[in-house]
Amino acid sequence: MDFNFTEEQEMVRDGLSRLVREEYGAETRREVIAGDAGWRPEIWAQLAELGILGMPFSEEDGGFGGGAVDAMVVMEEFGKGLVVEPFVPTVVCAGGFFKHAGSAAQKDEHIGAIVSGERVYAFAYAEPQGRYDYADLQTTAKKDGEGYVLNGHKAVVIGAPWASHLVVTARTSGERRDRDGVSVLVVDKSADGVVTRDYSTVDGRRASEVYFENVSVPADALIGEEGGALPLIERVTDEAIAAQCAEACGAMKVANAMTLEYSKQRKQFGVPIGSFQVLQHRMVDMYTEYESSVSMTYLATLRLDADERARKLAVSAAKVRVGQAAHMVGQEAIQIHGGNGMTDEYAIGHYFKRLTIFDSEFGNVAHHMKRHIALSANR
Repeated sequence: MDFNFTEEQEMVRDGLSRLVREEYGAETRREVIAGDAGWRPEIWAQLAELGILGMPFSEEDGGFGGGAVDAMVVMEEFGKGLVVEPFVPTVVCAGGFFKHAGSAAQKDEHIGAIVSGERVYAFAYAEPQGRYDYADLQTTAKKDGEGYVLNGHKAVVIGAPWASHLVVTARTSGERRDRDGVSVLVVDKSADGVVTRDYSTVDGRRASEVYFENVSVPADALIGEEGGALPLIERVTDEAIAAQCAEACGAMKVANAMTLEYSKQRKQFGVPIGSFQVLQHRMVDMYTEYESSVSMTYLATLRLDADERARKLAVSAAKVRVGQAAHMVGQEAIQIHGGNGMTDEYAIGHYFKRLTIFDSEFGNVAHHMKRHIALSANR
């Protein structure tokens, strides 16, 4: 299997690496996430200008002919700088729905707006009672003439404070937790009846609680088949998981480098703490965890176009491995930095927070371990 990147992918990696180094220093990021906006629209515009937002889309859809590997390259570099701009909610999630199931008109309107950077989207799928079951929905979309009336509450919608549109999962028929009857709709966030409560997340991003109160949605807001969207949701979220695994790998790589450098500078008993054999062993273990995470992320990314079972097995295996590694690397980095690691002025604390939150998105280690076991048993 060829793990070499194309010349174009290497060029993208080099360009993004330079952008992140120049624009995402620890102090700059700290100021941005503490500000009122919480992100930089000018960076989003720059990503659009560089073609980053259009990389995963085919040329027929208005993109640049890339795919999941290209998104992986982008997300690894974003992870190195803890970039907060909403690439996964907008490009991977919303873009994934339009790419896989959107009508020609939806692709033209929405993918075009994503590629140009004109619009930001958020994926509103999680509900307070739902845990990681995408079919456990109390949000409903009931037929009203040709369109729908949307009611419900979506929790921790990442990127929603910046979004112009929301991609929403809702039940159009059936009972709670039924696999059938789940639909996906795109909703203008400025529509009457959409109420949001915005807040900062522990890892420096922004999210919203989103409430839909008799929101009228036109018929052409439906993405894909009415009532049959659960396999589509699972496919798109698997793609998001693979992308975020790449992000975690980037964050772990930097956390390891920061910890190694700190161990060379911090002295105890008159010598650098990095000379202590027990800490050397721990840092080797951190590096091993990172390397195994990279391998599993590559495998998951390459299996995204495989059959459903193979895709789910690879993605769940990656989420488990990377989730475990992110926890271990984050914890060890803080331990080796000591009390300094938990202060806001030390960048390692910000990496620790992002690596910790990674486990809770789109299913934690326990959830994906169960999914992998269930899939393995049903051969």
